Amino acid sequence: MMTEPLQDKLTTLRRLMSDMRSVLIAFSGGIDSTVVLKIAQEQLGKQALAVTAVSPTFPSIELDGAKQVAAEIGARHELVHTDQLEIAAFVQNDAARCFHCKTDLYQLLSGLREPRASLWVADGTNLDDLGDDRPGIKAAREWGVRSPLVEAALTKSEVRALAQSLGLSNWDKPAAACLSSRIPRGIPITIEKLRRVEEAEDILQAEGFRHVRVREHGEIARIEVGPEEFSLLNQPDKRAHISARLRKAGFRFVCVDLEGYRPGGISLG
Repeated sequence: MMTEPLQDKLTTLRRLMSDMRSVLIAFSGGIDSTVVLKIAQEQLGKQALAVTAVSPTFPSIELDGAKQVAAEIGARHELVHTDQLEIAAFVQNDAARCFHCKTDLYQLLSGLREPRASLWVADGTNLDDLGDDRPGIKAAREWGVRSPLVEAALTKSEVRALAQSLGLSNWDKPAAACLSSRIPRGIPITIEKLRRVEEAEDILQAEGFRHVRVREHGEIARIEVGPEEFSLLNQPDKRAHISARLRKAGFRFVCVDLEGYRPGGISLG
């Protein structure tokens, strides 16, 4: 049952979307952008368009999920292609990496507004995101991108609760981040590193882990899983199987981070 404060925020969000009249949504398939798309679809119908940027940093499993959720909502969904590895400032992987990535994305989406007859570009930033170090938010503001969840004062937990109340299939989906976040700052990003990390995480997800990151440290794969999943990782046969598969994927050494999974956890290097 939705609380009254959350119902009020949902009403605000619906009004905001209606007032936009037409909107192009930066859609990753995560919970936040899914809620934005769901409400936009309800209020604007064909005047709402989800756009997913396909790039080497976007995991294939996330792309598949985005397609599925957009189809479930019944929203218009378009894929566009971009490649951050062509941006030298992104590849060098410094503290401004996300700024360069999002600048590339929002420049692309802003260029689609007129040909797609969209008055606005919107993203899935929520209120709690404003308290984090998010260079991507700076890029969004520079390109005039709106954040309806922020405008409706919706927090991370409220967005998840709203997604569940709206019947969205991905309401309990773990947070995701681009593959480049698995590489320590200062280490140049390459397609080989990205593909190796993606393959390693696919392996762990296939083994039943939900909250997982594989941090790339050259020949070393540093595995993060949710603390509640340590017992699964501690099974000797499971460990041996995973280690063998990750070595086959290109890592020489496989280790486990005892602090467990934590979003944005890589700061080494």
